[in-house]
Amino acid sequence: MRPEGSRYRRLVRARKPLWLLSGALASLAGYVALAVLAAHQQFFAIDYGTRTWIRILREEMPYLPMTLVTELGGPLGLMLLIAVGIAVLLWRRQRRWAIALPALMAGAGALQAVAKWTIGRARPDESPWGFPSGHVLSLVVFFGLMVWLVATASRRRRRWRALASALCLLTVAVVAFSRVYLDRHWLSDVAGGLTIGLAYLLLAIWLIEVVTVDRRIIPPGD
Repeated sequence: MRPEGSRYRRLVRARKPLWLLSGALASLAGYVALAVLAAHQQFFAIDYGTRTWIRILREEMPYLPMTLVTELGGPLGLMLLIAVGIAVLLWRRQRRWAIALPALMAGAGALQAVAKWTIGRARPDESPWGFPSGHVLSLVVFFGLMVWLVATASRRRRRWRALASALCLLTVAVVAFSRVYLDRHWLSDVAGGLTIGLAYLLLAIWLIEVVTVDRRIIPPGD
């Protein structure tokens, strides 16, 4: 008889594909709904309401910090995140993800380019390629992966894992807010980046951890 721990791990691996794919499909469905409305220039009332509120808030908050924060989702910020992620966080304990991370982020960049070109929605300041938010899409992929690895692969105490996950989510939220605050995106652009980024991330995790890894761990017919 196999140990209970081994049985539990096999049960988790058996259920992993279902909820990863279900989450990816649900996120993709949310993105498609937003994209259809955006493609037909159906700007939401919440977009205009949020923009009005931000204009009032901007008078009370300093402008400079937001311009700095938002750069975390730009090209230079992402390159720094990838370098730190590989060198500090992944190489020793999650080498397969350290190798996969550059390709994963390059794929996120290609995905946002295709999505922006397909929808062709203007930004609030009338500049092109607003939907979805590329900053949010990229950071959802990067920090979402960090949250996944902290939650499933880290051996740290639960309190530490919860704190690390919360910091990752907070970073994404602050950068997403900065995009709306700086009038670079509508709120629905940010939602579009969130949904398509999450769909892409969950599918990537499924491909790497279920298709490639779990099939090597579980022998056929086990």
